[in-house]
Amino acid sequence: MPAPSSSSSPAASPAVAATAPDPSPTQGSGSASGSGLRSGLGPVALVISAGISVQFGAALAVMIMPRAGAAGVVTLRLAAAAIVLLLLCRPKVRGYSRADWGTVLAFGVAMAGMNGLFYQSIDRIPLGPAVTLEVLGPLALSVIVSRRLVNVLWAGLALGGVVLLSGHGGGGLGFGSLDPLGAAFALGAGAMWAAYIVFSARTGRRFPQADGLALAMAVAAVISLPLGIAEAGSDLLVPSTLALGLGVAVLSSVLPYTLELLALRRMPAPTFAILMSLEPAIAATAGFLVLNQAMSALDALAIALVIAASMGAVRSQIRRKDA
Repeated sequence: MPAPSSSSSPAASPAVAATAPDPSPTQGSGSASGSGLRSGLGPVALVISAGISVQFGAALAVMIMPRAGAAGVVTLRLAAAAIVLLLLCRPKVRGYSRADWGTVLAFGVAMAGMNGLFYQSIDRIPLGPAVTLEVLGPLALSVIVSRRLVNVLWAGLALGGVVLLSGHGGGGLGFGSLDPLGAAFALGAGAMWAAYIVFSARTGRRFPQADGLALAMAVAAVISLPLGIAEAGSDLLVPSTLALGLGVAVLSSVLPYTLELLALRRMPAPTFAILMSLEPAIAATAGFLVLNQAMSALDALAIALVIAASMGAVRSQIRRKDA
């Protein structure tokens, strides 16, 4: 994912590289090429598995939206994830300054907004285009932070992909058969994703381990709770809905967090970010397999352009750091 920090979206999981251990790669000697290859492929497999888990979790969320609504699903996901993380991390709440708590609060607000807007989006438009539009937020952040001309070119390539998506279904500009409100929600989720990245890094510097993530997740769950109750009411307490909501939380949050944090211990963060750029393609595949959301050749090309732009932006940052 193209951003200064390797955090992922709600479609991509909110993994927090800033709170992870130093993600320096483990390298073997040239004579141990077989084990070196396995150690190199292992973290890649973890990241791709995390992406698959996230996107199929999002597809499951779409399936249960008729039961609880988009806001209800967000509430179930964030509440379940918050409970799991709080139990696992058992974060301390004493000894922090007002600025520390302000950062966690902002992180939680960004997380709630990112998830809420994204789930409103996939309630209206297919999963693949939603993630493609959402990833523009981190890409824009990458361009702004780098201030390099080449990244402006990458942004232009991504814009070309968006223009192609705007003709989705043959309707021309105005997002064609894509619901304009759904597209706007996806773009809003992308903006919140960018804010999430910024406050994820700041929280990681102020709180040990994943304590900041657990606390921010609790903030996000509290923010989403009134909206979920207003939309779904007592339907949130139906056992089958609760079970499915827990499944979404595990697939979209708990499992990806674990896999990504394990990968980041053995993989450089920029490499992780490049792999996260594949999220729109994984999302489109999940939408096709689980939700029967077919894509046209033009849609596939649009998604490919945004993926290429994301990878290019990240690689240009890596070269700048290495120079």
